[in-house]
Amino acid sequence: MSEFETRGDLPSFLRPGSPENLDERGAGPLSGAGEGQGEGHDFSGRSWSLTPTLSRTGEGARRGQLYPNCDPDVGRETGISRRALIAGLGAAALLSRPRHARADTPPADAPAPPEKPFVIDLAARGRRTGTAGGTIRTLIAKARDVRYLSVYGYTRLVGYDADLQLRPDLLERVDVEGGRFTFTLRQGHRWSDGHPFTSEDFRYYWEDVANEKALSPEGPPAFFLVDGKPPQVEFLDPVTIRYSWDRPNPMFLPALAAPRDPLIYRPAHYLKTVHARYLGKEAADAKAKALKLRGWAALHNRLDDNYELNNPDCPTLQGWVPRTRSPATRFRFERNRSYHRVDTAGTQLPYVDTIVMDVASQGLLVAKTNAGEADLMFRGLSMPDIPSLKEGEKAHQYRTNLWPVARGSEIALYPNLTTQDSGWRALNRDVRYRHALSLAIDRRTLNNTLLFGLGTEGNDTIVSDSPLYTPELRTLNAGYDPAKASHLLDEIGLTGRDGSGIRLMRDGRAMELVVDSDGEAEMVLDALLLITEFWREIGIRLVTKPQERTNLHRRSVGGMTVLVAAQGLDLAVPTAIMPPTELSPAQPEHYAWPLWSANVESRGKSGERCDIPEVQRLLDLDRQWRDTDDAEKQAAIWREMLMNHAQNTWVIGTVAGALQPVVGADRLVNLPKRALYSWDPTALIGVQRLDEVFWDKAADARAEVR
Repeated sequence: MSEFETRGDLPSFLRPGSPENLDERGAGPLSGAGEGQGEGHDFSGRSWSLTPTLSRTGEGARRGQLYPNCDPDVGRETGISRRALIAGLGAAALLSRPRHARADTPPADAPAPPEKPFVIDLAARGRRTGTAGGTIRTLIAKARDVRYLSVYGYTRLVGYDADLQLRPDLLERVDVEGGRFTFTLRQGHRWSDGHPFTSEDFRYYWEDVANEKALSPEGPPAFFLVDGKPPQVEFLDPVTIRYSWDRPNPMFLPALAAPRDPLIYRPAHYLKTVHARYLGKEAADAKAKALKLRGWAALHNRLDDNYELNNPDCPTLQGWVPRTRSPATRFRFERNRSYHRVDTAGTQLPYVDTIVMDVASQGLLVAKTNAGEADLMFRGLSMPDIPSLKEGEKAHQYRTNLWPVARGSEIALYPNLTTQDSGWRALNRDVRYRHALSLAIDRRTLNNTLLFGLGTEGNDTIVSDSPLYTPELRTLNAGYDPAKASHLLDEIGLTGRDGSGIRLMRDGRAMELVVDSDGEAEMVLDALLLITEFWREIGIRLVTKPQERTNLHRRSVGGMTVLVAAQGLDLAVPTAIMPPTELSPAQPEHYAWPLWSANVESRGKSGERCDIPEVQRLLDLDRQWRDTDDAEKQAAIWREMLMNHAQNTWVIGTVAGALQPVVGADRLVNLPKRALYSWDPTALIGVQRLDEVFWDKAADARAEVR
């Protein structure tokens, strides 16, 4: 029997009677650069000439026969399952190297870099080759925020580099031809516990997680579906996986590079120990019930923890391995000695040995950073904190780097075109009304008040760093002209006013516009105080209604909002190969048209069908983008969608260009002074490669001499 089948014991912390098992912690999973990569490819969407790869298609490539030359009848009489046989073949192929008897030779399963690591040429990118060692301290507002290390640690199958080019990362290479994607893994790549990382881990995810109803009730993620159909998936040998669709799937690779890793592989050797398909449902449920869990799926979800980072026993491929179990106030992560990246001198990354995350109250994050209690800090800090952070630089030997935030608008207003209120729905759908609201906003005052005059005023659109940017996208229908705004409202027929000067709607109601807002976004609430005065000048009374974020989404999807104030376009520094989904109702729960979004997401089962031609055009363009892998066509689609937004003002932008303070200790090397900061696509600081940051030991020596 293979090694996969023999490791049946639960981790110590999950055995009945262990003190750690007194509560039911642990929810299920939420889910650089190409230097030295001679086989790496850009993902421009063009058809490529491919190196021939051994494959088996048709019946033999399905579930029963995954590797070439494997007889599907083997095991029928022996009682060995085909999964066990496949696992054994994969393990044998990678573990069959001869072992030496010398006592100082590490065992074959000891953590180590792959035989063909990802070699990072730091000098080519203007960075320094570093030395290993040391600890980075950072602060988090709550224990659950440890999961963000999987975001800005940014280890992906394919990922964006600092220039937002998509490159192989964990993968040695990716070959793309139309709707066929062939992944090649790195020979000798291992999980953090030393076990081989092979195509078996992809098979386990696809067959035993994504297509297992108990674990994935809705089936595989949407990016796996083309016209509602999943791919043909082949596991050609221990290091080769192929996904094939009948036509291009440009959503696939960008989804793998997302800030939140979809993790289309799992540590099969670890998770099989609790999966009903391998233990039998009765035995698997018994393990779960011994821990007071409902069933084996709940136990599987608790162990499957490559995103939340709450289970130190779960093997990982990320740069740092969790060593602390929640609940705690200090979390420790240690360098993964199986990590796949090395520098040109042969030093394995990450350079830093340990990352320590200390939990502190949100209100104390700035003060503690100012006091020098963090070596690296950014999340939880904002632009108004910059003066305070600057004050502590000299005394505590850190620097406050200012990174431009790549967001369409720091404060955006979303008229709900699908609101249940028929009077407001009619107004929100009138482009003259939307233009009037936009023209009545004094963006210069907002800029000076909220962003120290350093922001960019105008529409909610992409930023100038994007190759798709043109100036009119920012300025069209976004000037300050209250007289024209009043004229447009008069033209609509909103000429009546009450005793306080507020305009009357067609049904006689005063235009008291309730604005639901994200109560957690302080800058949005501050902006609404100013916008209240701007709109009063044109006869509209604004009433702010702060909401908890979950409740805000619930009200929006229910059609109960009239206008929502929130942050603007998230993917504001796109390239053509990134999906333009956020610009149409294809984006789930979009505040401007939530019922249309619900209809698209449910394939017509809920919500409302879009009935405005200009918005339907956005949906058509989004579909056209999905139907092609031609980067030029995709760029043209992006530009038309962006101009559609600028002309119709579906979302009212105000001011963009906030600065994100990124605090780093003076001796931390390779942390950029300036870089774009966003959730998508930069994964906060992820594309800047935290694993390349190191401590300058020479600076310590110079200080001692002085």
